[in-house]
Amino acid sequence: MYVRHFLKPQFKFLGKGGAFFKPRYIKVFGFNVSIDDYPTIIGASDANVQLTAWNIGDHKGEIIIGKYSLITPGVRIISAEKIEIGKACMIAHGAYISDADWHGIYDRAEPVGKTKPIKFKDNVWIGDSAIICKGVTIGKNSIIGAGSVVTKDVPDNCVFAGNPAKLVKKLDAGDFNTREDFFKDPKKLAQDFKMLDRYALKNNTFLNWIKSIISPNETH
Repeated sequence: MYVRHFLKPQFKFLGKGGAFFKPRYIKVFGFNVSIDDYPTIIGASDANVQLTAWNIGDHKGEIIIGKYSLITPGVRIISAEKIEIGKACMIAHGAYISDADWHGIYDRAEPVGKTKPIKFKDNVWIGDSAIICKGVTIGKNSIIGAGSVVTKDVPDNCVFAGNPAKLVKKLDAGDFNTREDFFKDPKKLAQDFKMLDRYALKNNTFLNWIKSIISPNETH
């Protein structure tokens, strides 16, 4: 896996069973980034995943991501205080999650500005290109629509969308089929991934494999 750190490359904690697609495009900055078991993280050459825990001066940023998480290309999670993401959460392409302003309102040279922690409860789904602002808590099973800007707390079992995001629909609080359920049969899951790999790699050749070693950043 390719990760970056202010001093040395490492997660504070990385659980078991992870699936990392194009890991060279998954960037990790800072000391306090933790991801629990069975994450799926997908990088892309034109849409890096960026996980940044800002640890400078009085600011000790922390990112904690729960089990069974899904993080897709272009997601940026940037913390100067604390961002906590529950289990089985899904974060779609290009979403931006930040617990800080990153500049003072009047003092534009102030490097971080105001901070306030963010929390996602379990089974939250963040839509494509959504923005989650500092101080927001998103309730269990709730969905944030694509392109939304969330500035206030979202209750459990709700769909919020828009700029600023507002209630669109209330969800039934019954049983949800989550990413946690996806991992209940590990043998079947392993077989499914094996078949997916065979399909994705069916056109690979020995020559292209050699080319990928010589120039790994090029498309073959």
